[in-house]
Amino acid sequence: MSTTLVRLAGHDGLPLLVVGPSLGTSAEALWTAAAEHLADSFHVVGWDLPGHGRNRWVPQQDVSMADLAADVLAAVDALAGPKATFDVAGDSVGGAVSLQLLLDAPARVRSAVLLCTGAAIGTPASWAERTAAVRASGTPSLVATSAQRWFGPGFVEREPARSSALLHALSQADDAGYAAVCGALARFDVRDRLGEAAAPVLAVAGAHDVATPPASLREVADGVPRGRLVVLEDVAHLAPAEAPEEVARLVEEHVLAARSAATGSAAAGSATGASSSSAPAVRDAMTVAQVRDAGMVVRREVLGDAHVDRATAAATDLTREFQQFITEFAWGSVWTRPGLDRRSRSVAVLTALIARGHHEEFAMHVRAARRNGLSVDEIKEVILQAAIYCGVPDANTAFRIAQEVLTESTAHGHDAH
Repeated sequence: MSTTLVRLAGHDGLPLLVVGPSLGTSAEALWTAAAEHLADSFHVVGWDLPGHGRNRWVPQQDVSMADLAADVLAAVDALAGPKATFDVAGDSVGGAVSLQLLLDAPARVRSAVLLCTGAAIGTPASWAERTAAVRASGTPSLVATSAQRWFGPGFVEREPARSSALLHALSQADDAGYAAVCGALARFDVRDRLGEAAAPVLAVAGAHDVATPPASLREVADGVPRGRLVVLEDVAHLAPAEAPEEVARLVEEHVLAARSAATGSAAAGSATGASSSSAPAVRDAMTVAQVRDAGMVVRREVLGDAHVDRATAAATDLTREFQQFITEFAWGSVWTRPGLDRRSRSVAVLTALIARGHHEEFAMHVRAARRNGLSVDEIKEVILQAAIYCGVPDANTAFRIAQEVLTESTAHGHDAH
């Protein structure tokens, strides 16, 4: 096999982001618009499926998703060296390959953004039917149907050049290469391995996607240890082309937050004897916008999307800069710092809020503490400890608020951790 990486944006000195395409498209046709928004932060390179885009190699035998992932990894090795770490993002089968990479090369993949994909896609019967159609009539026969399934409402009219380029890539795809990838998809199913994923995963679904609907991405986000789901409105199956600016923002936020968390872990390891000489340099190199983006990701992970969406939606001309201040300094500069994990930070925050009597914030951070892995018994111990050093009346109020929050969470099915 022989995949060649194609530079889409950025340059060698930036962190490496490896992006993959949907079946029937090329990396350039699908990802160029989004990559342009990432050019200042990443060296974005794409790869093509067998017989697609710039990859004219066609397999003479069956290939698996693991084979495709190994081929991409070999191309990264050739570009950056066999020990280089990188982030991945992929749409549809590109997302499946990215997920396979995440599972098969955990020491190499720092984070993953999986778009319009799944841990299993379609059925063996549906892929056998697609294979037969391509072998009988060729990939051009799929253009009309794909034009209906690939794009959200109004996209073809809004972006005729981009949609035309994607459909042209489909018509130019090699029939045998397309069929080989269909076979790999028919055999792909890693649902029982999702719990092995070590790196953080952002799952992105299109609200109008019939091939891999939001439920498919929810399964991935819920199945991996550190997953989050975002559903994009007015998007179907090709999110990087349909919503390039939004996809670029999500990718940048997710990758920067993962990198900041990894930096924190490395620096925490340094305190116990491990080496992390590059950690301060990585943090110092982040721009204000990058710190704020990383902070927004952590804020959402700790407090939940619903809370953050309410807070940002309620912002006014008077309060909007304060919301940015919180995101940048509290979440982007402090919560991402090395030295303490999120469980420890939750303990510190709960104690401080009890001491100061900030009851509304305390309720919010009881919920956050559960998201950060504290058990109910551990929250109880924090309040008992605070009773000694902050005062029994303060602890009494804290117990009342915590009981209300935890009862509410249990009633809504959110208290299983």
